[in-house]
Amino acid sequence: MSDNVSRNGPVTKVVRSYTIRRPVAELYDFWRNLENLARVIRKPAIVTAVSSTVSHWEVSVPGKTDTVSWNATIINDEKNRLIAWSTDAADGVRNAGSIRFETAPADQGTEVTVTLHFEAPGGALVAWLAKFFPEGPERQVADTLRRFKALMEAGEIPTTEGQPVGEPQKSKKGDHK
Repeated sequence: MSDNVSRNGPVTKVVRSYTIRRPVAELYDFWRNLENLARVIRKPAIVTAVSSTVSHWEVSVPGKTDTVSWNATIINDEKNRLIAWSTDAADGVRNAGSIRFETAPADQGTEVTVTLHFEAPGGALVAWLAKFFPEGPERQVADTLRRFKALMEAGEIPTTEGQPVGEPQKSKKGDHK
C-alpha cells in the first residue's frame, strides 16, 4: 500500500507515538502475543492466533451490530524492535502497519510508535469523514496506545463507564437562600 492511494481507493496513514515507562522487551512481548491486543482495543474485538505469524481479527462495526473480520500476517518481526503486518489481499479490510519499540532518551522507558496504512472502504469522502468520528483510524490508534500505556504502567485501564453521574455543582454566587 502506498501512502496515498491503493488499487482500491485512498489510504489513510496514521502515525502515533507514546512513551511508556516499561522495558522494551516487556512491551514487545505483550504486543507479540497478538491475542493480548483485544485487551487494549476499545471496540469489542476478538484476535485469534492462527499461527505464529497469522492472526484472525473480528471487530465490531461502528454504529452497527455487525462485525468485520480479516486475517493479518506478520511480514517483519525483529525481536524487541519491530513488528510489521499486512492483511490478506482477499479480505475486505485492507491495512498494513508496524509498531516500533525504542529505548526512550535517558532510559526513561520505551518509545512506542504505531504506523498504520488503512484503506478506507467507501472512498475518499468516507476516509475524510472518519477523521471526525471516534471510530476513525486516527482516534482508534491513539486510544489503543493510550490504553496500552495505562495497562502496562498501572496494570489496569482507567474507565468511567458504569459510574453514576452526579448533580451539577452550584456556584457559590447563586446560593443566597
